[in-house]
Amino acid sequence: METLLIYLVLGAAAGTIAGLFGVGGGLIIVPALVLVFTARGLAPEILTHMAVATSLATIVITSLSSIRAHHLKGAVDWSVFLAMTPGILLGSWLGGVTAHLLPGAWLQLLIGVFALVIAVKMWLDGLRRAQLPTDGSRLPGAVALSAGGGIIGWASAIFGIGGGSLTVPFLSHCRVQMQRAVATSAACGLPIAVAGAISFAVQGWGEGQLPAWSSGYIYWPAFLGIVLASTPFARLGANLAHRLSPQMLKNCFAGLLCVIGLRFIWLNAGLLFA
Repeated sequence: METLLIYLVLGAAAGTIAGLFGVGGGLIIVPALVLVFTARGLAPEILTHMAVATSLATIVITSLSSIRAHHLKGAVDWSVFLAMTPGILLGSWLGGVTAHLLPGAWLQLLIGVFALVIAVKMWLDGLRRAQLPTDGSRLPGAVALSAGGGIIGWASAIFGIGGGSLTVPFLSHCRVQMQRAVATSAACGLPIAVAGAISFAVQGWGEGQLPAWSSGYIYWPAFLGIVLASTPFARLGANLAHRLSPQMLKNCFAGLLCVIGLRFIWLNAGLLFA
């Protein structure tokens, strides 16, 4: 019961932050689960993989309500989604395979670098003022979209995210309207999470150091607590966001990502000089 309470609190925090800053919860859930699993004394070799896998499993559930909301507003570009999905499914599966081959410390180091890159990108986006056309004029053909989806799915599965921080910039570069880019990105998060979570479950199956209530690298008590609490608290975060400056929120979240990224890099910096 005490352990489930920890994951409920984590889900509430991740949901609030996700709603407040308008981002997927994976960027918060993965680092938080790494801290919780470390405190519980789980094996360092597998705890980061468990954090990533469990994050992806939660995204399967949380993405459904997001997709429904965007679909009801007619904002999802389903033709782009269908073109990207084959690549996403393959890329996400391979992302799970890639992460399985990486030692836990290297995986943490990569997550730290990724968090810093996203933080810098958010700050740079806030400095840009130029408005580009949003007519979708740069959208490539189905093969190129699938290839782009493959790269996005591969990276997203490694980092345990729904891919919004990668898919939205990609579609914006293709001059898709921002609202449609965000909505389509939300839809793409579902195949990313499904294929990635299944891949991590398969790769970790039979791993001897896993705790009870695990399916491969997916840890179900954490999944349950996060899913139960994150959705209602995401609404709370979204309501709070309307009372605050969007740019201030973006800068605050970028600062939080910097702290997370620098901590992971600092803890595993010895790998770079080994």
